[in-house]
Amino acid sequence: MIPFNKPCVTGKESVAVQQAITSGKLSGNGAFGKNSVHWLEERLDCEKALLTPSCTAALEMTAILTNVGPGDEVIMPSYTFVSTANAFALRGASIRFVDVLPGTMNIDPEAIEKAITTRTKAIVVVHYAGVSCEMDSIMSLAEDYNLFVVEDAAQGLMSTYKGRALGTIGHFGTISFHETKNYQCGEGGALLINDKNACKRAEIIQEKGTNRSQFIRGEVDKYTWRDVGSSYLLSEMNAAFLSVQLDNAEGIYEKRMKAWTWYKTGLQQLETQRFITLPEIPNDCRHNAHMFYIKVQNLAERSKLMEYLKQNNIMAVSHYVPLHTSQAGLKYGVFVGEELYTTPESEKLIRLPLYYGIEKEEVNHVVNHIQKFYQQ
Repeated sequence: MIPFNKPCVTGKESVAVQQAITSGKLSGNGAFGKNSVHWLEERLDCEKALLTPSCTAALEMTAILTNVGPGDEVIMPSYTFVSTANAFALRGASIRFVDVLPGTMNIDPEAIEKAITTRTKAIVVVHYAGVSCEMDSIMSLAEDYNLFVVEDAAQGLMSTYKGRALGTIGHFGTISFHETKNYQCGEGGALLINDKNACKRAEIIQEKGTNRSQFIRGEVDKYTWRDVGSSYLLSEMNAAFLSVQLDNAEGIYEKRMKAWTWYKTGLQQLETQRFITLPEIPNDCRHNAHMFYIKVQNLAERSKLMEYLKQNNIMAVSHYVPLHTSQAGLKYGVFVGEELYTTPESEKLIRLPLYYGIEKEEVNHVVNHIQKFYQQ
């Protein structure tokens, strides 16, 4: 069986975790946590990075930092993971789902502008498959209407837009280190802060609403409750695991890109013959090979192909069910504008096995069986 995913392990993570265990500092913000934060801040060039227990937690922090509450509206794509919407629904905001662009499955800037009202507070963009949204257009809209921009870059570490790291273009960015991501520590995430005026408050929110970080640095003689917050701190053992992954970021990136290119090359002819559609990478974007997906003609064909691959020991999977069609999506949000692509395109999409260490023979096995399916 060729699995859809294997969590990335480079081989030295267990040593770092053992060092964290014996360090006497387990709760977070120890040496490994600080090293990982330093890597993120230096490599990505953001004002401040905070490690969080998940990307979900980082998104929840952005909802607090943007002061979203009842009566406010937040615009986002319907084609995304539930955490993108949950973070803002939890604060009482109304979600306004909009359509995507079919080539990238990223939010359509024109749909954003049509969804803006006097109650709009923020735009949340999702960089699907580690491929950037059209950030120049989106940031221009945000400036014109005085809106926050949150980048859900859960899948986007090591990807760029016009040379800028994803997550560092909007006011806030979030990254996932879940085991399904390119760089992982089981469960983990990061909040990237690009507005220096928000750094101090973000630290307070991360530490359960207290100024504990200032106390640890000796800036205050005792720490007290200052704001709303929660336990948004990544444990030191997770940070130790993560630090090894970040130290090997380039090597992981190169191996994934090789596999992505093998798929692209092997399936190109089927696209030329118009059996399938391959991912679109805009010229301004450098992606990180987070996933390789194909689009087939319709839902029925997708079901047949996925079953055929399963019978040949290949696990290929679909992805998001558009949020506006779900029970909670209907309760907490509304789709705004015409839906041209979100549902129809989502029903065509199949993600193929791609993980650190996948061999060329395994990729060829997948490619060969997709070719055989269409020959039949």
